[in-house]
Amino acid sequence: MAKLYFYYSAMNAGKTTTLLQSAYNYRERGMRVLILTPRLDVRAGSGIVASRIGLRAEGLAFDHHADLQHLVELDIASHGPLHCVLVDEAQFLTRPQVWQLSEVVDALRVPVLCYGLRTDFRGELFEGSQYLLAWADELQEIKTICHSGSKATMTVRVDEAGRALQDGPQVEIGGNERYVSVSRKEFKKVMRGEGSIAPLQAPLPL
Repeated sequence: MAKLYFYYSAMNAGKTTTLLQSAYNYRERGMRVLILTPRLDVRAGSGIVASRIGLRAEGLAFDHHADLQHLVELDIASHGPLHCVLVDEAQFLTRPQVWQLSEVVDALRVPVLCYGLRTDFRGELFEGSQYLLAWADELQEIKTICHSGSKATMTVRVDEAGRALQDGPQVEIGGNERYVSVSRKEFKKVMRGEGSIAPLQAPLPL
């Protein structure tokens, strides 16, 4: 039975790595997948889904006006049966697009696995995350840790000095140099202006 899944986390928890591993697992079994990725995230190139550990795959880029159900139907018409749809950066979906993905599940009987952030740098829900939390059949948290050692559940946008930013657009593409995952307790602390956070460093070679 096809389902709509939402795998959510704070930044740097390995969401894209998990998505790419899922795609590999399907393909290894001779099953066809379609990867969807928002057009606004071009850090690795338009339509390219890339993880911080070097894994990458081609996807179909879409903007916020796209009808995702229609894109999936066109893909099936052109390439044959589809076994899974994977959506990267799912927080950037619109409400209608989350509904369209639910139709891919219910009408087309194709599982849809969405991966994204739950909240923005102010602790507010993204639109896509809000409706995935409301409408998904299954929710699963991908865990990561705060510099304090506690589970990280929030994401902070920082300036060059590591100070938390409280104003600015909700969507501002960036990586480790702009965003840090923290626990709720640390989120409250840095949003009060108590201290700064050092951005993540590249891991040392083994």
